[in-house]
Amino acid sequence: MTAAPVLTRPTDATTAPRRLSTYRTSLTRGQGRSGWLFLAPFGLFYLAFLLGPTVWMIVTSFFNTSTVRTGLGSFAGLANYAEMLGRADFWSSLWHTLQFTLYTTPPLVILAFVFAVLTNRMNRGQWFFRLAFFLPFILPSATISLIWVFIFTPSTGLFASVQSFLGMTPGAGVLASPNTAMIGVALATVWWTLGFNFVLYLAGLQEIPRELYEAAAVDGASNWQQIKSITLPLLGRTTTLVILLQIIASLKIFDQVYLMTNGGPGISTQVSLQLITGVGFTDNRLGAASAASVLLFIVIVAIAVIRQLVERAAAKREVGA
Repeated sequence: MTAAPVLTRPTDATTAPRRLSTYRTSLTRGQGRSGWLFLAPFGLFYLAFLLGPTVWMIVTSFFNTSTVRTGLGSFAGLANYAEMLGRADFWSSLWHTLQFTLYTTPPLVILAFVFAVLTNRMNRGQWFFRLAFFLPFILPSATISLIWVFIFTPSTGLFASVQSFLGMTPGAGVLASPNTAMIGVALATVWWTLGFNFVLYLAGLQEIPRELYEAAAVDGASNWQQIKSITLPLLGRTTTLVILLQIIASLKIFDQVYLMTNGGPGISTQVSLQLITGVGFTDNRLGAASAASVLLFIVIVAIAVIRQLVERAAAKREVGA
């Protein structure tokens, strides 16, 4: 009589890896579905208000699309681009945009860094300076424009009062001269948006361990040597982010110029977005305005890419040194 075969049950050591793998797979799938569900509202808005209009802009730039007719209109090919590239006011508006960028980017980066360093060294009252620097940034552009138009008002404005107090003769006004109007808009923008870069730098500074500064002070390093050897290198990524964001924001300038000077005197402060708005909604030529928008978009992307390439080259040189 033969003995019945004994059925051996798989040990836990054999089944545990399979169960763990199955659990991880199901968990990953569940997390993936949850992630897509959370991203769905943003994705819809991204498609509806950013990606969709961008594609429509590129398409309409090749047609004679108008606000007074339905549909795309007749095919224009590259005629809209050729027209924009051949217009003197397009190049002048592009130069005014770059001019505004040159006026605002260096002070908004340097002053934000300096004020953040000074504030970070304070043991008490940091909240006050955070509030003081960031408060103008939360105000709407219309409010900022009205404040600075009042400051630059000839004869009765604050700037004219300061000139009179110093014994100077007030002129026609900062915004009334083609030579100083863009400088006035830039000053208003620096005062308005300095707080955003200030907060970014202050957040980066507070991530640097204070032990590094204490060790440097023990070794006899001065404040400037500490900033040069510790603060600047460790804030390299923050500085790159601040510069890139500031350049892109400055190239998209519209509100302050429209509200403070409306592109004047003449067209001395007309920027690219104002030209695009005029062509699209005053001349009712959406196709030509779209072509100008694409050209401005190319300029913004090119400047951003060049900035990144320069930053990478500098980083490689530092590593090689």
